[in-house]
Amino acid sequence: MKQTIYLSSAYLAPVEYYARLYSCEKAFIEQHDNYVKQTYRNRCTIASADGPLTLSIPTEKPDTAKCPMKDIRISDHGNWRHLHWTAIESAYSSSPFFEYYKDDFAPFYEQKYPFLFDYNEALCNLVCGLIDMHPNLSRTSEYKQSFLQNECDFREAIHPKKDSQAGFEAHPYYQVFETRHGFLPNLSIIDLLFNMGPESLLVLRDAVR
Repeated sequence: MKQTIYLSSAYLAPVEYYARLYSCEKAFIEQHDNYVKQTYRNRCTIASADGPLTLSIPTEKPDTAKCPMKDIRISDHGNWRHLHWTAIESAYSSSPFFEYYKDDFAPFYEQKYPFLFDYNEALCNLVCGLIDMHPNLSRTSEYKQSFLQNECDFREAIHPKKDSQAGFEAHPYYQVFETRHGFLPNLSIIDLLFNMGPESLLVLRDAVR
């Protein structure tokens, strides 16, 4: 039986995140959780010439200690849009499909989105469309703490400091710097997309058992 899953909002989420989206019946993206730093909510990891590189979106400090994800605003601090796009271009300019997809992503590093959740959501919709994946996606209407038998909570499980969850297996695929660093598993979905193009869907299909 296919599951209904719950995921946190994520900036160019890792392969596991999209593999879960591919295999589920329905997915809810959590918008009522409290924002947590050093998670995929505002960061992703790509494969640079020097190895894994983390890109983090700066956020404005909320007025209260706890702030719902949907209310977190993006900061313009540090010219991050330019730095992120330059890093992505440098990492993937020689990948097989970067030229094919770059014009789809470039506007996200030129246009300003006030809220992080909206920015992540728009990027997720773009990625799904480019991969030709059509998940049944909705925002949560409230924060849920208990789940039915066919529901699975991945909101805090898919995390930069945690191992991949049961049922996910990172299948190797071509990476530009693989001869230098070996295969780097579970990087941002753009690593898979820029390297594998339309075949990304097959990698996602085989990753979840």
